[in-house]
Amino acid sequence: MKYFGFLIVLLVTLVLAVGLSVNIGQVPPLGYLLDPYHGFWQNSYSEDEKAKDEINLDGLSAPVEVIYDENLIPHLFAQNDKDLMLAQGFVTAQHRLWQMEFQTRAAAGRISEIVGRQAIDFDRMQRRKGLGYGAEMGLQFLTDNSPETLELIEAYSKGVNLYIEQLNIAEMPVEYKILDYRPEKWSAYKTVLLLKYMADMLVGDKDIEYTNLRAELGESTMNKLFPDYTEDNDPVIEADHVWDFQPLEIKKPAGLEYPDFSILIEPIPSPEPGVGSNNWAVDGSKTRSGNPILANDPHLGLNLPSLWYVMQLSTPEYTVKGATLPGALGVISGFNENIAWGVTNATRDVRDWYAIEFKDKSRLEYRYNDQWIQSTLRLESIEVKGDSAFMDTVIYTHYGPVMYDRTFKSNDQKLNFALKWTAHEGSNEQKTFLLLNKAKSHRDYLAALDNFTSPAQNFVFAAKNGDIAMKVQGKFPLKWPEQGKYLMDGNNPSFEWSGYIPSNQNPSTLNPERGFVSSANQYSVGKDYPYYVFDNSFEHYRNRRINSLLQSKDNITLEDMKVMQFDDYDLHAAEVLPIMMRYLQEDSTKVFNEDAQMLIDSLSNWDFYADPDVTGPTIFSIWWSKLKAGIWSKLDQKGKSIVYPNNYITSRFIVDYPLDSVFDDPSTSAKLETAKEQIQSSFEATVEEWGRLSKEGKELSWSKYKHTNIQHLVPNFKAFSYDSVHTGGGRSIINATSERHGASWRMLVELGENVKAQGIYPGGQSGNPGSRFYANMIDKWAKGEYLNMNLNFRDEMESALFITVLNPN
Repeated sequence: MKYFGFLIVLLVTLVLAVGLSVNIGQVPPLGYLLDPYHGFWQNSYSEDEKAKDEINLDGLSAPVEVIYDENLIPHLFAQNDKDLMLAQGFVTAQHRLWQMEFQTRAAAGRISEIVGRQAIDFDRMQRRKGLGYGAEMGLQFLTDNSPETLELIEAYSKGVNLYIEQLNIAEMPVEYKILDYRPEKWSAYKTVLLLKYMADMLVGDKDIEYTNLRAELGESTMNKLFPDYTEDNDPVIEADHVWDFQPLEIKKPAGLEYPDFSILIEPIPSPEPGVGSNNWAVDGSKTRSGNPILANDPHLGLNLPSLWYVMQLSTPEYTVKGATLPGALGVISGFNENIAWGVTNATRDVRDWYAIEFKDKSRLEYRYNDQWIQSTLRLESIEVKGDSAFMDTVIYTHYGPVMYDRTFKSNDQKLNFALKWTAHEGSNEQKTFLLLNKAKSHRDYLAALDNFTSPAQNFVFAAKNGDIAMKVQGKFPLKWPEQGKYLMDGNNPSFEWSGYIPSNQNPSTLNPERGFVSSANQYSVGKDYPYYVFDNSFEHYRNRRINSLLQSKDNITLEDMKVMQFDDYDLHAAEVLPIMMRYLQEDSTKVFNEDAQMLIDSLSNWDFYADPDVTGPTIFSIWWSKLKAGIWSKLDQKGKSIVYPNNYITSRFIVDYPLDSVFDDPSTSAKLETAKEQIQSSFEATVEEWGRLSKEGKELSWSKYKHTNIQHLVPNFKAFSYDSVHTGGGRSIINATSERHGASWRMLVELGENVKAQGIYPGGQSGNPGSRFYANMIDKWAKGEYLNMNLNFRDEMESALFITVLNPN
């Protein structure tokens, strides 16, 4: 029965692979896949069924014991760091090899090699972002400045390659068999590239969209609809924090004006708005036990195999446990016997665009400071499966690579835009996590963070001695107000970054009087911080809900923190829906039909909790999307990319300025429309939409409508995905579970004499779809349940799933 089920999954996946864009000529013969000795049959197992008691590995100086618990979480016990990293690489590759390699291929722009021509545009985009170039700079930085880190990365790489070398076709991950290619060697470059890929996942900008809007609306209206700072702000670092440093001076050059552009090009993808991550820590004054408690739940794409892989890593000097990133060393979000830490995205603007003027079609020179200076040509050869290689010439300026030009996404010969990004620079993010894994104090935490450049992150911290802290860490450009908000003139040196904010002047706090620290992708600081802080995607609801709950709570326990991480309260709806309902029902003579009254009754009875089986959040979601489009669709510009004001700004206009001209659509009539008219007309459209969906037989409970699904990394492999997860939450809610994003890892740690920890993620430890450990945590995750994540020591693991000893060869 087990083999039959996996056969059905495999065949369905093959049909989808062929029908949904994988070239027919590139799908391997079914005979090959059905081969009982080498085909998919060999992937229908759980890891404990094929466990080996001992494995001999070159490069180890002493045995490493690997003890797996009942959830296939490995606990590695090594005698030194180098052996530990080699073993981590080997063990991770055993369970996640295909995922590691696929993600680095995506980062490098090498997907065409395995799926054919349909991926060429994606590969060109990845290479023009400069991720590969940034990884090269990172590797050179390690060679020159941190050979000890590079040595450990090379040990990890050796562990991965030792697994690949002993891997036979029968045991190869099934994705290689379906896509008909083979794994290649791992390298230190790939580990650095993977960390650059994470930077790419977490950074965004709206320079193109804002530039188009500015050209149409003017500076004054732009500042009204897209303010740099909002009044209703509860920043990461408490608003009354006192800054005890002398800031560097930075002023906007006199008379400097942005060039007027109007651009018909498609921007590169940015992170999805409304989702993000949460972390917080409370000190002993607010907990029942008197011990600090730390919580972290980074919200990322919901994929299988899961982004994270849980491990415990031990040497005689330290023991650390938590979420690792397959392909990178150590634990990324976790804890040891003395401290715990976690991360959220700091959403800072560290990626800017410059308009470049080339001297002629050769693009060998470009104008800077009214002089022609030399550019650099980088030839990118994109290998294409079943076809000849595609050659792309990417021009590099002193700013960075020219992403858009006459050969890529630009129809205008004169529009060339170069990308300047901190991820292009040499850095050593890997060292941050290696040091955090061993850290014992707040001083160690700060020393570790000094190595971290990109992506900008909010690092939460708690220690057994009672300290709690937060630091907003990254390499932040020193900018004058509004610098980088729009496309800049690459010829004018006044638009250059002026340097970087010193790391010790990045926002941070230690043991604030309120007894807690927290972040949820909101503004980093209050107005008193002396440097310009900007991003287009700061969060406005989760952070205020978190801080309100933490402010009101005492005698906090781990159970309280579980409830908070899974909190479904929709603060956005709570603030704006009562006003929408008031305007809707303001006319007492208005008679609603039966369908409309049913929706009104449902919303009137809704308590603003977006739980899975209620309809209130579904109605509100439909109504809000139609209301927002009705208000802002007049900003659309004939195919040019723009962005609407966010939910928070839209809500503030509805609540505080209902008669403002933003609600008027000049194309409808001479009458000045107000928030009331927009609300009433959008509700009518909502009733119509609800009726249409009901007639089509759609299930309209929130879970069914939201349709959270956890996709395989190859979207076409639907049979290896997990569809329609029954769970609540949503954008701008602490439980920020939307269609394709959510809590990729939930962790809770209480730092007492004996560390107590719990955690969960939406997937399983195995990357093999045929394993019982592939998706075994999803149901628990969807219900807000957790697994025990306490530190385990060798003599305490009596009920191990299995044990493997890695011996020196």
